[in-house]
Amino acid sequence: MVLFEDQVRDQAKLLLWFDKEEVWVQQGTGQITTFNQLGFKGVNDKPDGWYLPKNINDVAIILETKSEDKNLDKEDIVNELLKNIDIISQKYKKTIGILYNGKEVVVYKNKEKIDSPKNLQNKQFYIDLFKEEVIDKNKIYFLTKRINDLLHFKFGIKNLYHRMIFTAVALVVERFWGDLSNIKNRGYELFKKSIEITLSKSLEDHKPQNSKIELLIEVYSEIKMNTVENQADINEYIDAVVEISKSINSNNWNGEDVMGIFFNEFNRYKKKSESGQIFTPEHITSFMYKLIGVTAKDRVLDATCGSGGFLVKAMSNMIKEVWGINTKEAEEIKAKSLYGIEFDREIFALACANMLIHKDGKTNLAHLDAREQEACNWIKDKNITKVLMNPPYERKYGCKQIVENVLNNVPSGIKCAFILPDKKLEKDKMHGLLKEHTLEMIIKLPENLFDAGVTTSIFVFETWKPQNWKEVFACYIEDDGLERVKNQGRQDTKNRWEKIEKYWLDAINRRYDEKYNTHQFIKPEEVLSYQKPQKEFEIFEEDFKKTIMEYIMFEEGIDVKEFNEKLLKKVLYSSEIENGKVVLTSNNENNNEEDWY
Repeated sequence: MVLFEDQVRDQAKLLLWFDKEEVWVQQGTGQITTFNQLGFKGVNDKPDGWYLPKNINDVAIILETKSEDKNLDKEDIVNELLKNIDIISQKYKKTIGILYNGKEVVVYKNKEKIDSPKNLQNKQFYIDLFKEEVIDKNKIYFLTKRINDLLHFKFGIKNLYHRMIFTAVALVVERFWGDLSNIKNRGYELFKKSIEITLSKSLEDHKPQNSKIELLIEVYSEIKMNTVENQADINEYIDAVVEISKSINSNNWNGEDVMGIFFNEFNRYKKKSESGQIFTPEHITSFMYKLIGVTAKDRVLDATCGSGGFLVKAMSNMIKEVWGINTKEAEEIKAKSLYGIEFDREIFALACANMLIHKDGKTNLAHLDAREQEACNWIKDKNITKVLMNPPYERKYGCKQIVENVLNNVPSGIKCAFILPDKKLEKDKMHGLLKEHTLEMIIKLPENLFDAGVTTSIFVFETWKPQNWKEVFACYIEDDGLERVKNQGRQDTKNRWEKIEKYWLDAINRRYDEKYNTHQFIKPEEVLSYQKPQKEFEIFEEDFKKTIMEYIMFEEGIDVKEFNEKLLKKVLYSSEIENGKVVLTSNNENNNEEDWY
Protein backbone atom coordinates (compact mmCIF):
# COMPACT_ATOMS: atom_id res chain seq x y z
CA MET A 1 0.00 0.00 0.00
CA VAL A 2 1.39 3.38 -1.07
CA LEU A 3 1.57 6.07 1.63
CA PHE A 4 -0.18 9.33 0.70
CA GLU A 5 1.50 12.68 1.34
CA ASP A 6 -0.57 13.37 4.48
CA GLN A 7 0.46 10.01 5.93
CA VAL A 8 4.12 10.64 5.10
CA ARG A 9 3.90 14.08 6.76
CA ASP A 10 2.41 12.59 9.94
CA GLN A 11 5.13 9.95 10.00
CA ALA A 12 7.86 12.58 9.53
CA LYS A 13 6.45 14.66 12.39
CA LEU A 14 7.06 11.82 14.85
CA LEU A 15 10.42 10.72 13.44
CA LEU A 16 11.81 14.27 13.47
CA TRP A 17 10.33 14.96 16.92
CA PHE A 18 8.49 17.99 15.54
CA ASP A 19 5.53 17.07 17.76
CA LYS A 20 7.26 18.29 20.94
CA GLU A 21 6.58 21.70 22.48
CA GLU A 22 9.73 23.74 23.10
CA VAL A 23 9.89 27.23 24.60
CA TRP A 24 12.58 28.66 22.35
CA VAL A 25 11.53 27.01 19.07
CA GLN A 26 8.62 27.10 16.59
CA GLN A 27 8.19 23.61 15.18
CA GLY A 28 5.45 21.54 13.61
CA THR A 29 3.98 20.09 10.41
CA GLY A 30 0.87 20.68 8.27
CA GLN A 31 -0.21 22.75 5.29
CA ILE A 32 -2.36 25.26 7.07
CA THR A 33 0.43 27.46 8.50
CA THR A 34 1.99 30.06 6.20
CA PHE A 35 5.52 31.42 6.30
CA ASN A 36 3.91 34.77 7.04
CA GLN A 37 2.46 33.32 10.27
CA LEU A 38 5.90 31.92 11.10
CA GLY A 39 7.46 35.39 10.94
CA PHE A 40 8.39 35.78 7.27
CA LYS A 41 6.28 38.79 6.28
CA GLY A 42 4.35 38.70 3.03
CA VAL A 43 5.13 35.05 2.23
CA ASN A 44 1.96 32.98 1.97
CA ASP A 45 3.54 29.68 0.93
CA LYS A 46 2.85 26.80 3.33
CA PRO A 47 5.72 24.48 4.30
CA ASP A 48 5.12 20.81 5.17
CA GLY A 49 7.29 21.03 8.27
CA TRP A 50 9.48 23.52 10.09
CA TYR A 51 11.93 23.88 12.98
CA LEU A 52 12.66 27.59 13.60
CA PRO A 53 14.63 28.55 16.74
CA LYS A 54 14.11 31.99 18.24
CA ASN A 55 17.91 32.36 18.22
CA ILE A 56 18.60 33.06 14.53
CA ASN A 57 22.23 31.88 14.98
CA ASP A 58 20.94 28.33 15.56
CA VAL A 59 20.13 25.78 12.86
CA ALA A 60 16.74 25.98 11.09
CA ILE A 61 15.08 22.99 9.35
CA ILE A 62 12.51 23.01 6.59
CA LEU A 63 10.66 19.84 5.51
CA GLU A 64 9.06 18.96 2.17
CA THR A 65 7.07 15.70 2.02
CA LYS A 66 5.71 13.76 -0.95
CA SER A 67 3.71 10.57 -1.39
CA GLU A 68 5.65 7.31 -1.44
CA ASP A 69 5.46 6.91 -5.22
CA LYS A 70 7.09 10.28 -5.98
CA ASN A 71 10.69 10.52 -7.25
CA LEU A 72 12.56 12.96 -4.99
CA ASP A 73 15.13 13.74 -7.68
CA LYS A 74 12.55 15.40 -9.96
CA GLU A 75 13.49 18.99 -10.70
CA ASP A 76 10.15 20.54 -9.68
CA ILE A 77 10.23 18.78 -6.28
CA VAL A 78 13.82 19.84 -5.61
CA ASN A 79 13.10 23.42 -6.68
CA GLU A 80 10.14 23.60 -4.30
CA LEU A 81 12.39 22.71 -1.37
CA LEU A 82 15.16 25.10 -2.48
CA LYS A 83 12.60 27.92 -2.73
CA ASN A 84 11.55 27.30 0.89
CA ILE A 85 15.18 27.21 1.99
CA ASP A 86 15.64 30.62 0.35
CA ILE A 87 12.72 31.93 2.40
CA ILE A 88 14.08 30.86 5.79
CA SER A 89 17.60 31.93 4.73
CA GLN A 90 16.35 35.54 5.06
CA LYS A 91 16.81 35.03 8.83
CA TYR A 92 18.95 31.93 9.32
CA LYS A 93 22.51 31.40 8.10
CA LYS A 94 22.45 27.69 8.99
CA THR A 95 19.69 25.79 7.17
CA ILE A 96 18.78 22.16 6.59
CA GLY A 97 16.28 21.19 3.89
CA ILE A 98 14.74 17.70 3.91
CA LEU A 99 12.84 15.88 1.18
CA TYR A 100 10.98 12.77 2.40
CA ASN A 101 8.55 10.35 0.77
CA GLY A 102 8.25 7.69 3.47
CA LYS A 103 11.04 5.49 2.16
CA GLU A 104 13.74 7.87 0.87
CA VAL A 105 15.45 10.95 2.35
CA VAL A 106 17.31 13.70 0.51
CA VAL A 107 19.11 16.35 2.59
CA TYR A 108 20.41 19.81 1.70
CA LYS A 109 22.80 21.74 3.95
CA ASN A 110 22.64 25.42 3.04
CA LYS A 111 21.20 24.39 -0.36
CA GLU A 112 24.03 21.92 -1.00
CA LYS A 113 22.97 18.28 -1.33
CA ILE A 114 24.87 16.05 1.10
CA ASP A 115 25.15 12.34 1.89
CA SER A 116 22.91 11.24 4.74
CA PRO A 117 21.33 8.10 6.27
CA LYS A 118 18.68 6.39 4.18
CA ASN A 119 16.23 6.52 7.08
CA LEU A 120 14.76 9.74 8.44
CA GLN A 121 16.49 10.64 11.73
CA ASN A 122 15.41 12.86 14.63
CA LYS A 123 16.06 16.59 14.29
CA GLN A 124 19.17 16.55 16.52
CA PHE A 125 21.03 14.52 13.92
CA TYR A 126 20.45 17.22 11.30
CA ILE A 127 21.23 20.06 13.72
CA ASP A 128 24.55 18.38 14.53
CA LEU A 129 25.56 18.49 10.85
CA PHE A 130 26.73 22.03 11.59
CA LYS A 131 28.89 21.08 14.55
CA GLU A 132 32.52 21.87 13.81
CA GLU A 133 34.16 21.35 17.17
CA VAL A 134 37.81 20.38 17.11
CA ILE A 135 39.45 18.41 19.90
CA ASP A 136 42.55 20.19 21.23
CA LYS A 137 44.67 17.25 22.36
CA ASN A 138 47.41 19.42 23.85
CA LYS A 139 44.79 21.06 26.04
CA ILE A 140 43.58 17.62 27.15
CA TYR A 141 47.14 16.62 28.08
CA PHE A 142 47.54 19.78 30.11
CA LEU A 143 44.21 19.40 31.92
CA THR A 144 44.77 15.71 32.68
CA LYS A 145 48.18 16.47 34.16
CA ARG A 146 46.57 19.07 36.42
CA ILE A 147 43.96 16.54 37.54
CA ASN A 148 46.55 13.85 38.23
CA ASP A 149 48.78 16.19 40.25
CA LEU A 150 45.82 17.46 42.27
CA LEU A 151 44.57 13.97 43.10
CA HIS A 152 48.02 12.68 43.94
CA PHE A 153 49.42 15.57 45.98
CA LYS A 154 46.40 17.54 47.26
CA PHE A 155 43.59 14.94 47.48
CA GLY A 156 46.00 12.24 48.65
CA ILE A 157 44.68 9.47 46.37
CA LYS A 158 47.79 7.33 45.89
CA ASN A 159 46.21 4.30 44.22
CA LEU A 160 46.37 4.54 40.43
CA TYR A 161 42.97 2.98 39.74
CA HIS A 162 41.30 5.01 42.48
CA ARG A 163 42.49 8.22 40.81
CA MET A 164 41.15 6.94 37.51
CA ILE A 165 37.79 5.92 38.98
CA PHE A 166 37.41 9.14 40.97
CA THR A 167 37.88 11.24 37.82
CA ALA A 168 35.87 8.90 35.59
CA VAL A 169 32.93 9.18 38.01
CA ALA A 170 33.18 12.97 37.94
CA LEU A 171 33.11 12.84 34.13
CA VAL A 172 30.01 10.58 34.23
CA VAL A 173 28.26 13.06 36.51
CA GLU A 174 29.17 15.97 34.25
CA ARG A 175 27.94 14.05 31.21
CA PHE A 176 24.52 13.24 32.72
CA TRP A 177 24.00 16.17 35.05
CA GLY A 178 26.10 18.72 33.17
CA ASP A 179 26.45 21.13 36.08
CA LEU A 180 29.49 20.28 38.21
CA SER A 181 30.37 23.97 38.25
CA ASN A 182 27.41 24.54 40.60
CA ILE A 183 29.24 22.80 43.47
CA LYS A 184 32.28 25.05 43.31
CA ASN A 185 32.97 27.17 46.43
CA ARG A 186 30.73 24.97 48.58
CA GLY A 187 33.31 22.95 50.53
CA TYR A 188 34.82 19.50 50.38
CA GLU A 189 32.03 17.45 52.00
CA LEU A 190 29.33 18.76 49.64
CA PHE A 191 31.66 18.28 46.68
CA LYS A 192 32.27 14.56 47.34
CA LYS A 193 28.72 13.77 48.50
CA SER A 194 27.08 15.60 45.58
CA ILE A 195 29.03 13.54 43.07
CA GLU A 196 28.01 10.29 44.80
CA ILE A 197 24.29 11.24 45.00
CA THR A 198 24.17 12.56 41.44
CA LEU A 199 25.94 9.45 40.15
CA SER A 200 23.32 7.22 41.78
CA LYS A 201 20.47 9.21 40.23
CA SER A 202 22.16 9.31 36.83
CA LEU A 203 22.47 5.55 36.58
CA GLU A 204 18.81 4.72 37.25
CA ASP A 205 17.97 4.41 33.54
CA HIS A 206 20.83 1.99 32.94
CA LYS A 207 20.22 -0.46 35.80
CA PRO A 208 17.52 -2.56 34.07
CA GLN A 209 20.01 -3.71 31.40
CA ASN A 210 23.18 -3.67 33.51
CA SER A 211 22.46 -4.29 37.19
CA LYS A 212 26.19 -4.64 37.96
CA ILE A 213 26.60 -0.94 37.21
CA GLU A 214 25.78 -0.30 40.88
CA LEU A 215 29.27 -1.59 41.62
CA LEU A 216 30.60 1.70 40.27
CA ILE A 217 28.86 3.56 43.11
CA GLU A 218 30.20 1.10 45.69
CA VAL A 219 33.81 1.39 44.50
CA TYR A 220 33.59 5.19 44.37
CA SER A 221 32.32 5.35 47.95
CA GLU A 222 35.28 3.22 49.12
CA ILE A 223 37.98 5.55 47.77
CA LYS A 224 40.05 6.97 50.62
CA MET A 225 41.34 10.50 50.32
CA ASN A 226 42.38 13.52 52.35
CA THR A 227 39.89 16.16 53.41
CA VAL A 228 40.77 18.96 51.01
CA GLU A 229 40.88 22.23 52.92
CA ASN A 230 41.85 24.47 50.02
CA GLN A 231 38.72 25.36 48.06
CA ALA A 232 40.85 26.57 45.15
CA ASP A 233 42.14 23.00 44.63
CA ILE A 234 38.56 21.65 44.46
CA ASN A 235 37.53 24.40 42.02
CA GLU A 236 40.55 23.74 39.83
CA TYR A 237 39.72 20.03 39.71
CA ILE A 238 36.08 20.73 38.75
CA ASP A 239 37.08 23.17 36.01
CA ALA A 240 39.49 20.63 34.47
CA VAL A 241 36.87 17.84 34.52
CA VAL A 242 34.28 20.09 32.85
CA GLU A 243 36.72 21.05 30.08
CA ILE A 244 37.72 17.43 29.40
CA SER A 245 34.04 16.42 29.30
CA LYS A 246 33.45 18.91 26.48
CA SER A 247 36.09 17.16 24.37
CA ILE A 248 34.85 13.65 25.07
CA ASN A 249 31.33 14.67 24.11
CA SER A 250 32.44 16.36 20.90
CA ASN A 251 31.21 14.83 17.65
CA ASN A 252 34.86 14.75 16.61
CA TRP A 253 35.77 12.39 19.45
CA ASN A 254 37.44 9.31 17.96
CA GLY A 255 37.21 6.37 20.30
CA GLU A 256 40.13 6.14 22.69
CA ASP A 257 41.92 9.36 21.70
CA VAL A 258 40.88 11.30 24.80
CA MET A 259 40.77 8.42 27.26
CA GLY A 260 44.15 7.17 26.03
CA ILE A 261 45.64 10.49 27.12
CA PHE A 262 43.82 10.12 30.43
CA PHE A 263 45.34 6.69 31.15
CA ASN A 264 48.85 7.58 29.97
CA GLU A 265 48.99 10.49 32.39
CA PHE A 266 47.53 8.59 35.32
CA ASN A 267 50.18 5.89 34.85
CA ARG A 268 52.87 8.47 35.64
CA TYR A 269 52.69 7.91 39.41
CA LYS A 270 52.05 4.18 39.11
CA LYS A 271 53.73 1.89 41.62
CA LYS A 272 55.26 -1.45 40.63
CA SER A 273 52.51 -3.19 42.55
CA GLU A 274 49.94 -1.56 40.24
CA SER A 275 51.42 -2.78 36.97
CA GLY A 276 49.14 -5.78 36.35
CA GLN A 277 46.93 -4.09 33.74
CA ILE A 278 48.18 -3.15 30.28
CA PHE A 279 46.02 -0.70 28.33
CA THR A 280 45.97 -1.37 24.59
CA PRO A 281 47.07 1.70 22.57
CA GLU A 282 44.20 3.32 20.68
CA HIS A 283 45.80 2.98 17.24
CA ILE A 284 46.17 -0.77 17.79
CA THR A 285 42.53 -1.24 18.87
CA SER A 286 41.54 0.59 15.69
CA PHE A 287 43.91 -1.52 13.56
CA MET A 288 42.53 -4.78 14.98
CA TYR A 289 38.94 -3.61 14.38
CA LYS A 290 39.76 -3.18 10.70
CA LEU A 291 42.02 -6.26 10.53
CA ILE A 292 39.18 -8.70 11.19
CA GLY A 293 36.54 -6.66 9.35
CA VAL A 294 34.26 -5.53 12.19
CA THR A 295 31.18 -3.57 11.03
CA ALA A 296 28.15 -1.94 12.61
CA LYS A 297 26.26 -5.22 12.14
CA ASP A 298 28.61 -7.22 14.41
CA ARG A 299 28.33 -8.23 18.06
CA VAL A 300 31.77 -7.68 19.58
CA LEU A 301 33.18 -9.48 22.64
CA ASP A 302 36.14 -8.63 24.86
CA ALA A 303 36.20 -11.25 27.63
CA THR A 304 38.96 -9.45 29.56
CA CYS A 305 37.85 -5.94 28.75
CA GLY A 306 39.88 -4.01 31.35
CA SER A 307 38.81 -0.39 31.14
CA GLY A 308 36.87 -1.08 27.92
CA GLY A 309 39.31 0.19 25.27
CA PHE A 310 38.32 -2.29 22.56
CA LEU A 311 34.61 -1.78 23.24
CA VAL A 312 34.88 2.02 23.20
CA LYS A 313 36.79 1.93 19.91
CA ALA A 314 34.31 -0.53 18.40
CA MET A 315 31.39 1.63 19.53
CA SER A 316 33.01 4.74 18.04
CA ASN A 317 33.67 3.11 14.66
CA MET A 318 30.25 1.46 14.47
CA ILE A 319 28.42 4.68 15.29
CA LYS A 320 30.38 6.57 12.63
CA GLU A 321 29.32 3.92 10.14
CA VAL A 322 25.63 4.61 10.89
CA TRP A 323 26.03 8.41 10.67
CA GLY A 324 26.57 9.35 14.28
CA ILE A 325 25.38 9.21 17.86
CA ASN A 326 21.93 10.70 17.23
CA THR A 327 20.70 7.98 14.88
CA LYS A 328 18.31 5.17 15.80
CA GLU A 329 20.93 2.69 14.61
CA ALA A 330 23.38 4.09 17.19
CA GLU A 331 20.95 3.23 19.99
CA GLU A 332 20.73 -0.33 18.65
CA ILE A 333 24.53 -0.62 18.62
CA LYS A 334 24.82 0.50 22.22
CA ALA A 335 22.08 -1.85 23.37
CA LYS A 336 22.97 -5.01 21.43
CA SER A 337 26.47 -4.90 19.90
CA LEU A 338 29.05 -4.58 22.69
CA TYR A 339 29.85 -7.28 25.25
CA GLY A 340 32.55 -7.26 27.91
CA ILE A 341 33.72 -9.36 30.85
CA GLU A 342 36.07 -8.16 33.59
CA PHE A 343 37.05 -10.04 36.75
CA ASP A 344 38.86 -7.34 38.73
CA ARG A 345 36.27 -5.42 40.74
CA GLU A 346 37.85 -1.98 40.48
CA ILE A 347 38.73 -2.33 36.80
CA PHE A 348 35.17 -3.48 36.11
CA ALA A 349 33.91 -0.31 37.79
CA LEU A 350 36.29 1.69 35.60
CA ALA A 351 34.94 -0.05 32.47
CA CYS A 352 31.38 0.86 33.48
CA ALA A 353 32.41 4.48 33.96
CA ASN A 354 34.31 4.55 30.67
CA MET A 355 31.30 3.36 28.68
CA LEU A 356 29.03 5.83 30.47
CA ILE A 357 31.41 8.70 29.75
CA HIS A 358 31.36 7.80 26.08
CA LYS A 359 27.61 8.10 25.68
CA ASP A 360 26.73 4.53 26.56
CA GLY A 361 25.44 2.90 29.73
CA LYS A 362 23.71 0.05 27.96
CA THR A 363 26.78 -1.99 27.03
CA ASN A 364 26.48 -5.54 28.28
CA LEU A 365 29.26 -5.73 30.87
CA ALA A 366 29.57 -8.73 33.17
CA HIS A 367 31.58 -8.91 36.40
CA LEU A 368 32.71 -12.50 35.87
CA ASP A 369 35.86 -14.63 35.68
CA ALA A 370 36.59 -15.56 32.04
CA ARG A 371 38.35 -18.72 33.31
CA GLU A 372 35.15 -20.14 34.79
CA GLN A 373 32.11 -21.96 33.39
CA GLU A 374 29.71 -19.14 34.32
CA ALA A 375 31.52 -16.84 31.90
CA CYS A 376 31.48 -19.56 29.22
CA ASN A 377 27.71 -19.83 29.54
CA TRP A 378 27.36 -16.04 29.36
CA ILE A 379 29.46 -15.88 26.17
CA LYS A 380 27.60 -18.76 24.53
CA ASP A 381 24.29 -16.97 25.06
CA LYS A 382 25.33 -13.73 23.28
CA ASN A 383 25.65 -14.88 19.64
CA ILE A 384 29.02 -13.12 19.28
CA THR A 385 30.26 -12.43 15.73
CA LYS A 386 33.73 -10.87 16.38
CA VAL A 387 36.26 -11.03 19.24
CA LEU A 388 38.86 -8.36 20.08
CA MET A 389 41.02 -9.01 23.15
CA ASN A 390 44.27 -8.30 24.98
CA PRO A 391 44.06 -10.88 27.81
CA PRO A 392 46.43 -10.94 30.83
CA TYR A 393 49.64 -12.68 29.79
CA GLU A 394 50.82 -14.39 32.97
CA ARG A 395 50.04 -18.07 33.56
CA LYS A 396 48.81 -17.29 37.07
CA TYR A 397 45.96 -15.29 35.49
CA GLY A 398 44.96 -18.22 33.28
CA CYS A 399 45.77 -16.78 29.84
CA LYS A 400 45.58 -20.18 28.12
CA GLN A 401 42.25 -21.03 29.77
CA ILE A 402 40.75 -17.66 28.81
CA VAL A 403 41.71 -18.02 25.14
CA GLU A 404 40.33 -21.58 25.05
CA ASN A 405 37.07 -20.57 26.75
CA VAL A 406 36.47 -17.76 24.27
CA LEU A 407 37.23 -19.85 21.17
CA ASN A 408 35.15 -22.77 22.43
CA ASN A 409 32.05 -20.73 23.30
CA VAL A 410 31.49 -18.48 20.30
CA PRO A 411 29.76 -19.75 17.12
CA SER A 412 31.51 -21.36 14.17
CA GLY A 413 33.35 -19.20 11.63
CA ILE A 414 34.00 -16.30 14.02
CA LYS A 415 37.17 -14.19 13.63
CA CYS A 416 38.91 -13.76 17.00
CA ALA A 417 41.95 -11.47 17.41
CA PHE A 418 44.10 -11.73 20.55
CA ILE A 419 47.18 -9.72 21.52
CA LEU A 420 49.61 -12.14 23.21
CA PRO A 421 53.38 -12.34 23.85
CA ASP A 422 55.21 -13.48 20.70
CA LYS A 423 55.97 -17.01 21.94
CA LYS A 424 52.90 -17.49 24.13
CA LEU A 425 51.22 -20.23 22.07
CA GLU A 426 54.44 -22.24 22.11
CA LYS A 427 55.43 -21.68 25.75
CA ASP A 428 51.94 -22.48 27.05
CA LYS A 429 51.63 -25.47 24.69
CA MET A 430 48.48 -24.24 22.94
CA HIS A 431 48.95 -26.48 19.88
CA GLY A 432 45.80 -28.34 20.97
CA LEU A 433 43.68 -25.33 19.98
CA LEU A 434 44.39 -26.13 16.34
CA LYS A 435 42.50 -29.41 16.55
CA GLU A 436 39.27 -27.37 16.66
CA HIS A 437 40.19 -23.91 15.39
CA THR A 438 42.33 -22.36 12.62
CA LEU A 439 45.16 -19.95 13.37
CA GLU A 440 44.92 -17.72 10.29
CA MET A 441 47.61 -15.14 10.85
CA ILE A 442 50.23 -13.75 13.22
CA ILE A 443 51.01 -10.03 13.06
CA LYS A 444 54.11 -9.19 15.09
CA LEU A 445 53.77 -5.70 16.60
CA PRO A 446 56.49 -3.08 17.20
CA GLU A 447 58.77 -4.20 20.03
CA ASN A 448 58.51 -0.85 21.85
CA LEU A 449 54.69 -0.85 21.83
CA PHE A 450 54.28 -1.56 25.56
CA ASP A 451 56.27 0.03 28.38
CA ALA A 452 56.29 -3.28 30.27
CA GLY A 453 58.99 -4.54 27.89
CA VAL A 454 57.01 -7.54 26.61
CA THR A 455 57.04 -8.07 22.82
CA THR A 456 53.69 -9.02 21.34
CA SER A 457 51.84 -10.24 18.27
CA ILE A 458 48.21 -10.30 17.13
CA PHE A 459 47.00 -13.89 16.73
CA VAL A 460 43.89 -14.19 14.54
CA PHE A 461 41.81 -17.39 14.79
CA GLU A 462 38.74 -18.61 12.95
CA THR A 463 36.58 -20.79 15.19
CA TRP A 464 35.48 -24.39 14.76
CA LYS A 465 37.51 -25.04 11.61
CA PRO A 466 40.45 -27.40 12.34
CA GLN A 467 43.90 -26.25 11.15
CA ASN A 468 44.59 -29.48 9.22
CA TRP A 469 48.22 -28.43 8.66
CA LYS A 470 47.18 -25.23 6.88
CA GLU A 471 50.10 -22.79 6.87
CA VAL A 472 49.83 -19.58 8.90
CA PHE A 473 50.52 -16.18 7.32
CA ALA A 474 52.81 -13.97 9.42
CA CYS A 475 54.41 -10.55 9.08
CA TYR A 476 56.17 -7.94 11.21
CA ILE A 477 55.09 -4.31 11.69
CA GLU A 478 58.46 -3.15 12.97
CA ASP A 479 57.61 0.57 13.14
CA ASP A 480 54.23 2.19 13.81
CA GLY A 481 55.51 5.74 13.38
CA LEU A 482 54.77 6.77 16.97
CA GLU A 483 57.31 8.59 19.14
CA ARG A 484 57.66 8.88 22.89
CA VAL A 485 56.67 12.25 24.37
CA LYS A 486 57.77 13.01 27.92
CA ASN A 487 55.01 12.19 30.44
CA GLN A 488 52.51 11.64 27.61
CA GLY A 489 53.31 8.15 26.33
CA ARG A 490 53.85 7.23 22.67
CA GLN A 491 52.10 9.54 20.21
CA ASP A 492 51.69 9.89 16.48
CA THR A 493 53.35 13.32 16.53
CA LYS A 494 54.15 13.28 12.79
CA ASN A 495 50.82 11.78 11.66
CA ARG A 496 52.51 8.74 10.15
CA TRP A 497 50.23 5.98 11.43
CA GLU A 498 47.33 6.46 8.97
CA LYS A 499 49.59 5.75 6.00
CA ILE A 500 51.38 2.89 7.79
CA GLU A 501 48.07 1.29 8.81
CA LYS A 502 46.72 1.51 5.26
CA TYR A 503 49.83 -0.19 3.88
CA TRP A 504 49.74 -3.08 6.36
CA LEU A 505 46.02 -3.75 6.03
CA ASP A 506 46.51 -3.98 2.28
CA ALA A 507 49.64 -6.16 2.58
CA ILE A 508 47.94 -8.52 5.04
CA ASN A 509 44.89 -8.79 2.80
CA ARG A 510 47.15 -9.69 -0.16
CA ARG A 511 49.36 -11.91 2.06
CA TYR A 512 52.40 -10.17 0.61
CA ASP A 513 54.67 -7.51 2.16
CA GLU A 514 56.52 -6.13 -0.83
CA LYS A 515 58.00 -3.07 0.93
CA TYR A 516 59.71 -4.62 3.97
CA ASN A 517 59.70 -8.28 2.90
CA THR A 518 58.73 -9.52 6.36
CA HIS A 519 55.95 -11.89 5.28
CA GLN A 520 56.35 -15.62 5.83
CA PHE A 521 54.21 -18.74 5.90
CA ILE A 522 54.61 -20.83 9.03
CA LYS A 523 54.12 -24.56 9.39
CA PRO A 524 52.02 -24.82 12.58
CA GLU A 525 53.38 -28.28 13.40
CA GLU A 526 56.81 -26.65 13.75
CA VAL A 527 56.29 -23.20 15.30
CA LEU A 528 53.44 -20.89 16.36
CA SER A 529 55.17 -17.52 16.28
CA TYR A 530 56.66 -15.05 13.82
CA GLN A 531 60.22 -16.14 13.05
CA LYS A 532 62.42 -13.09 13.16
CA PRO A 533 65.26 -13.58 10.65
CA GLN A 534 68.70 -14.10 12.23
CA LYS A 535 71.30 -11.53 11.25
CA GLU A 536 74.17 -12.93 9.25
CA PHE A 537 77.40 -13.40 11.22
CA GLU A 538 79.87 -10.58 10.53
CA ILE A 539 83.42 -9.99 11.78
CA PHE A 540 85.13 -6.62 11.57
CA GLU A 541 88.84 -5.87 11.43
CA GLU A 542 88.74 -4.08 14.79
CA ASP A 543 87.19 -7.13 16.44
CA PHE A 544 89.82 -9.40 14.89
CA LYS A 545 92.70 -7.21 16.11
CA LYS A 546 91.19 -6.98 19.59
CA THR A 547 90.89 -10.75 19.86
CA ILE A 548 94.52 -11.30 18.66
CA MET A 549 95.86 -8.69 21.13
CA GLU A 550 93.95 -10.26 24.00
CA TYR A 551 95.33 -13.69 23.08
CA ILE A 552 98.95 -12.39 22.92
CA MET A 553 98.56 -10.71 26.32
CA PHE A 554 97.11 -13.93 27.73
CA GLU A 555 100.13 -15.86 26.40
CA GLU A 556 102.49 -13.28 27.96
CA GLY A 557 100.69 -13.39 31.29
CA ILE A 558 99.57 -9.78 31.06
CA ASP A 559 96.48 -8.71 33.02
CA VAL A 560 94.21 -7.04 30.47
CA LYS A 561 92.39 -4.90 33.04
CA GLU A 562 95.61 -3.62 34.61
CA PHE A 563 97.07 -2.93 31.17
CA ASN A 564 94.00 -0.91 30.14
CA GLU A 565 94.20 1.19 33.33
CA LYS A 566 97.88 1.99 32.77
CA LEU A 567 97.24 2.84 29.13
CA LEU A 568 94.42 5.19 30.12
CA LYS A 569 96.66 7.02 32.63
CA LYS A 570 99.40 7.40 30.03
CA VAL A 571 96.92 8.90 27.53
CA LEU A 572 95.50 11.28 30.11
CA TYR A 573 98.63 12.39 31.94
CA SER A 574 101.70 11.62 29.82
CA SER A 575 100.57 12.88 26.44
CA GLU A 576 101.70 16.06 24.72
CA ILE A 577 100.15 18.14 21.99
CA GLU A 578 102.38 18.66 18.95
CA ASN A 579 101.05 20.34 15.82
CA GLY A 580 97.46 19.72 16.94
CA LYS A 581 98.05 16.01 17.53
CA VAL A 582 98.22 13.94 20.74
CA VAL A 583 101.70 12.33 21.12
CA LEU A 584 101.95 9.47 23.60
CA THR A 585 105.36 8.88 25.25
CA SER A 586 106.36 5.80 27.21
CA ASN A 587 109.36 7.37 29.05
CA ASN A 588 109.50 7.44 32.84
CA GLU A 589 110.29 10.43 35.05
CA ASN A 590 114.07 9.89 34.76
CA ASN A 591 113.81 9.92 30.99
CA ASN A 592 114.74 6.26 30.88
CA GLU A 593 112.71 4.14 28.50
CA GLU A 594 110.27 1.91 30.26
CA ASP A 595 108.41 -0.96 28.75
CA TRP A 596 104.97 -1.25 30.28
CA TYR A 597 104.82 -4.86 29.31
